[in-house]
Amino acid sequence: MKHILVISQYFWPESFRINDMAEEWVKRGYKVTVLTGIPNYPAGKFYPGYSWSKRRRETRNGIDIIRLPLIARGHGPIGMVLNYLSFWASGWLWNRTSKVDADLVFSFEVSPMTQVKIGCGYAKKHKVPHFVYVQDLWPENVETVTGIHSRLVIGPIDRMVDKIYRQADKIFVTSPSFVKAVTGRRVPVDPQKVIYWPQYAEEFYRPLENQPAEQIPDDGSFKIAFTGNIGTAQGLDVLPQAAALLKNENVRFVIVGDGRYKAEFEKHIDELGVRDRFIMVPRVPAEQVPQILSACDAGFISFNKTSLWEMTIPAKLQSYMACGKAIIASASGETKRVIEEARCGICTEIGNAEKLAEGIRSMLDQDTAELGRRSREYFEAHFDKKMLMDKMDSYIQSAPEGRKQ
Repeated sequence: MKHILVISQYFWPESFRINDMAEEWVKRGYKVTVLTGIPNYPAGKFYPGYSWSKRRRETRNGIDIIRLPLIARGHGPIGMVLNYLSFWASGWLWNRTSKVDADLVFSFEVSPMTQVKIGCGYAKKHKVPHFVYVQDLWPENVETVTGIHSRLVIGPIDRMVDKIYRQADKIFVTSPSFVKAVTGRRVPVDPQKVIYWPQYAEEFYRPLENQPAEQIPDDGSFKIAFTGNIGTAQGLDVLPQAAALLKNENVRFVIVGDGRYKAEFEKHIDELGVRDRFIMVPRVPAEQVPQILSACDAGFISFNKTSLWEMTIPAKLQSYMACGKAIIASASGETKRVIEEARCGICTEIGNAEKLAEGIRSMLDQDTAELGRRSREYFEAHFDKKMLMDKMDSYIQSAPEGRKQ
């Protein structure tokens, strides 16, 4: 069976979907080696027990893990840039001395795109196929997150991305809009090698029958859950504003997670005097999320209004749908398309608290169990793990062999 080299700056114990994909490949008989960094996301500092000198090699669930030295991301832009560049530099050096003998490279690309250059280097040196799974579009992501649009900065990134796409054998993307964005670049990308392969939700995401969660009081309120990173991109300011408009309704918002924007978000909650409408739950292992969702009536998704986020299908959408939850969204683009196709909830104008409050009021009178059933049905038809991993298998098995020197 083939030996897959996974390039991912983030890996267990950091919580990313590539963890589950790698374990699934082992179950399917592949040999898997993961080249990753020292875990430090999202806190910005190395996890306990890890350092430049500790636990640089591990084996977990049959996966060989190689950890490259990098600079922890910290909490500011300089730290993040150093974090990105240090991983790429370590990978560049590793490529020159590595004895790993893989048949295929799979680069799992969430930001930064620079990590994919390591996979390009290995694939070129050993003459093996290179698959790239694009979750964050660059340079669009850089421009959206940083607000930098100068061609002096964006131009070199654009050229790097052009080279990566040209060298890749297959480019998997997470939404139909991403297909258009990649194939429609100024430097054309062969449409035959760009494939829509959406994210799935791990198998532990499944409907649970109202299992009590100790963090969630059973107070009879209509509970709307948001799980995941609390950052500026999520556009969560709309929630306290909507809560202020819903003071006559028995609605509460369950916020599960952490992130750079959390303190500012809680400050906004207090400024509007709606603290009693929010239940703040610290970040929990992903395996605990289904139980929390089972104690809630709907899942919430939002993001800021940018063309990039409109092209994105956020991973939490699949997680909510896998758990059979009704969806409430302050979103547009791909998220709106999925919700409307599934007929599993409501989607209101981005950042419009009045429309969101109206939408929530309308859901109070709807059958959320039926909405949740439709949600799960759509998930099984479009985002099922086995179906998607079987498709990926077909691409891996049909990849050229015998190219290594």
